[in-house]
Amino acid sequence: MSSVEILSEHRTFGGTLRYCRHAAAATGVPMRFSLFLPDGPGPFPMVTWLSGLTCTEENFTAKANAYGAASDLEIAILAPDTSPRGEGVADDPGYDLGQGAGFYVDATQAPWKPHFQMETYIVRDLLEAVGAAFPVHAGRRGIMGHSMGGHGALTLALRHPNLFKTVSAFAPIASPTRCPWGRKAFEAYLGADERRWREHDAALLIEAGVAKGRFDDILVEQGLADNFLAEQLKPELLEQAAKAAGQKLTVRRQPGYDHSYFFIATFIADHLAWHAAKLRR
Repeated sequence: MSSVEILSEHRTFGGTLRYCRHAAAATGVPMRFSLFLPDGPGPFPMVTWLSGLTCTEENFTAKANAYGAASDLEIAILAPDTSPRGEGVADDPGYDLGQGAGFYVDATQAPWKPHFQMETYIVRDLLEAVGAAFPVHAGRRGIMGHSMGGHGALTLALRHPNLFKTVSAFAPIASPTRCPWGRKAFEAYLGADERRWREHDAALLIEAGVAKGRFDDILVEQGLADNFLAEQLKPELLEQAAKAAGQKLTVRRQPGYDHSYFFIATFIADHLAWHAAKLRR
């Protein structure tokens, strides 16, 4: 794995935001990410943000208004791209498949398999590269995300609890096996055997008891004016699963808020404070 290349640096809120690129063995192509670090020697607790469909590392960085709170809390924020990109990387005309829509799984099917290894990229290549290059604390990591990235945050935390001590989500795809976005992506990336899909469904993982004893709480923020709420997101499936498993889950429903970054920017400081308090225990 090659070292991290810093593409640009920007002072903001008493810290530094860096846009970076590195070679990733999992995807076979260079990958981009942004990283905010407060001033000081560190090592800092770090929260990884996973973005939603069509996004890059830029969306959260430019729109979430997160770095003032992160600086005050002395916490780092890592925001990777949502998929591999570039010449020779498979794509699809639809916005919900291919580049910009990696769904944070390791594809097993053609033409996606050679590059769309997003789970391994996030939990291995990205964390190793950032940990080697910057003063972040390997034992104090959280993860959060939005929509497709909320699905990614929940499932990667549940599947890799040794890597992430906290997890929260904004308007996550709660059960991809039971919504159009998830079914389309899983069939393309993982094949027709739906038994394999279950391994990447947050509601089904929680129902199976995967979170029990690993996370004292899981925080979910959901806008009630979200036009994807009923068909794609279905937070009630998370609640039903958590109740069945005896897992604490906090779903906060916010009247009037939609699926946009205006929603995220309103509540991001709450989520960062929630992560920071738990990561510093």
